[in-house]
Amino acid sequence: MKQTIAVIFGGQSSEHEVSCMSVVNVASQIDREKYDVLFIGITEEGHWVKVDSIESIQDGSWKESQVSAVVSPDATEKCVILWEDGCARKCRVDAAFPVLHGLYGEDGTIQGLFELAQIPYVGCGVLASAVSMDKLSTKIVVDRLGIRQAQYVPVYREELEDMAGAVARVEAELPYPVFVKPSNAGSSRGVSKAEDREGLEKALREAARHDRKILVEETIVGHEVECAVFGGGKTPVQASGVGEILAAAEFYDFEAKYYNPESRTVVNPPLPGNAAEEIRRAAVEIFRAVDGYGLSRVDFFVKEDGEVVFNEINTMPGFTAISMYPTLWEAAGMDKKTLVQALIDHAFARYDRG
Repeated sequence: MKQTIAVIFGGQSSEHEVSCMSVVNVASQIDREKYDVLFIGITEEGHWVKVDSIESIQDGSWKESQVSAVVSPDATEKCVILWEDGCARKCRVDAAFPVLHGLYGEDGTIQGLFELAQIPYVGCGVLASAVSMDKLSTKIVVDRLGIRQAQYVPVYREELEDMAGAVARVEAELPYPVFVKPSNAGSSRGVSKAEDREGLEKALREAARHDRKILVEETIVGHEVECAVFGGGKTPVQASGVGEILAAAEFYDFEAKYYNPESRTVVNPPLPGNAAEEIRRAAVEIFRAVDGYGLSRVDFFVKEDGEVVFNEINTMPGFTAISMYPTLWEAAGMDKKTLVQALIDHAFARYDRG
C-alpha cells in the first residue's frame, strides 16, 4: 500500500505567497508511485482546507475549497479530519511535509502539533524552529559559539512610545547606516536600511508592524552568501557548497528576491581566502547548536578581507524555482526529486528509537 504524505502550505504569515510557490516545486518532485499526497492549504485568515490539485494552487482557486481539513492532535489516530456538507471523515496520514515559511509554520507552532499527534514530519523540531525563527534568540545562541555576527541592539515595540529614548540607545551602540529587522519575519519582510535618525524612526515603525521584537544591526558590506544544510539525529550533518546572491536592489528584500528578474544567484562563486570552507563549517556548527533536524539554509556575509559574518538561519527555506536551497544541492549532485525523497526518509527516521 502507498503511504500518505500530508503536504501543508499557505499559512498566515507574510510569506504566504512564497509558500504557495514553494509547494508546487516540492509536490511535483514527490514520487507518486510510492506516496499518495493530501494537500492541505491554510488561507491567510487561518482557514484549513483540503486542496485537490497542484493546478488549483497555481491558479489560486484552492482557497474556494468547501472541504475543511485539520490535523488531529490525537496520537492514536495519526489522521487528518475532513469536513464536507456537515459530515466528517478521517484520513490517515503517515508523514507531513509542512512547506510553510515564517510565523505559524516555521516557528515551532505546527511542529508542536505534529509532535502531539506523533506524526513524522519534514524539518526542524519545536525548539530549533522557534529559536531560528526569532532572530534575537538566534543571535544569543551564536554569541556563545564565538562566530562573528553583526553587532546588534534589540528594541521592543512598547519602547517606541519613547521613540527618542529608543533611538538614542541605538545611536549609542551603532553608527549609521543600520539595518532594522523584525525579529520574527522572513523573506526580508519589514526590513529597512536607515541612513539617519529620521530613517531609523521610520524603519522602527515599519518593523513594529511585523513583530514586537525588533533587531537593529550594524551594516556589513560584503558578499551575501548562503549554505544549505541537511541531516541531524542519526544522520551526519552535511553542508552544500556556497551560493552568492546578486541582488538587483540595494539589499535583498522581498521584491528583489521574488519579483525582480535582474536578481541572480551564483553557485560556488570565487570568495577571498578560506571563506567558503569557513562558511560550511560555521553552517553545520550553528545548525547543531539550535538542535536542527532535516534541513536549513544558513546565510552569511563575506567581507572583502575574507572575514565571514553570520546573518541568519532559515529552517524551512524557500523551495521556489529560483530558491538557493534546492539549487545548491542540485549543484552538489542531488537533484530535486532525490532531495525531496531524502527529506521524507529523514522525517520517517525522526521517531526511530532503535
